[in-house]
Amino acid sequence: MNLSTQKKVLDRPSIGLTILVVNVLLILLSFALFLFGIVADIPGSICAVVITLGALYGFIIGPILFGGLKIIKPNDALVLTLLCQYHGTLKKEGFFFVNPFVTAVKPASSENFSGSYKLEGKPGANKSGTTAYSIQIPKRKLSLKAMTLNNEKQKINDSQGNPIIIGVVVIWKVVDTAKTVFDVDNYVDYLSIQCDSALRNVVRLFPYDSDDDEKSLRGSSREVAEDLRKKLQGKVFVAGLGILGARITHLSYAPEIAAAMLQLQQSSAIIAARQKLWRERLDESEIVNLDEERKASLVSNLLVVLCGKKEVQPIVYSGSLY
Repeated sequence: MNLSTQKKVLDRPSIGLTILVVNVLLILLSFALFLFGIVADIPGSICAVVITLGALYGFIIGPILFGGLKIIKPNDALVLTLLCQYHGTLKKEGFFFVNPFVTAVKPASSENFSGSYKLEGKPGANKSGTTAYSIQIPKRKLSLKAMTLNNEKQKINDSQGNPIIIGVVVIWKVVDTAKTVFDVDNYVDYLSIQCDSALRNVVRLFPYDSDDDEKSLRGSSREVAEDLRKKLQGKVFVAGLGILGARITHLSYAPEIAAAMLQLQQSSAIIAARQKLWRERLDESEIVNLDEERKASLVSNLLVVLCGKKEVQPIVYSGSLY
């Protein structure tokens, strides 16, 4: 089914209340005609016509017209079909009257309605690690409000092969109601799967951290989030969804390498601090002058201190260096 359908938005005047009042009055009038035809002393042919008209409108046409009354709340939309064909979408809030034979399509993700619009992953939902969701979307109607998708944290290797744990939150909304209803089976599940896929593709392009001007996950979180938003938007366009933003909510090394990477960061900071101290205070001020042999010995001792897994106990040597 080819849907260039979002152009077919039903721009109807909000005349539902008028139709409701008129239809109720006509039904009452029909009941009155029906009773009048039964009790009045009038010729048989005229009596039959009066009774038929009263019964036809009061018991058949009037109730059918009530089916065409639709109430649309702000930021809601109603996708309508007629004889299994897409008829149009009501997106403007108001009380409308449409063809009473159209049918409102129930979105595939609206089976667990509880009145909220937040979608969250439930930790430990199943043994396979698949995220379980509590879908909170109105039945029959599509919400046009901005919603959040907060998937489970994922373990992904960065560009240097280091396993990291990363979590993101995505702000999204429905922008093409017909595509959302007809082109995908369940648009929320589709969004969740594509979010996981896009996140893996983006994270593998960047290192966790970088000392130079290279982009990294920790130092360039905004740029990384924008790349994720663009890639995810390209994937969910077919579902009629718009990605308003993406943010990194959690970023850390995986537990199996966290201690080693922390030690590496601490060692780098210690080396930088001691190197600055040596150059600015000792070497340039000529407080201490060491020959090449003593410098090599000092470097060896520093490597022992930095690479050791245990705390170093300082020893004060009061003798001569030579």
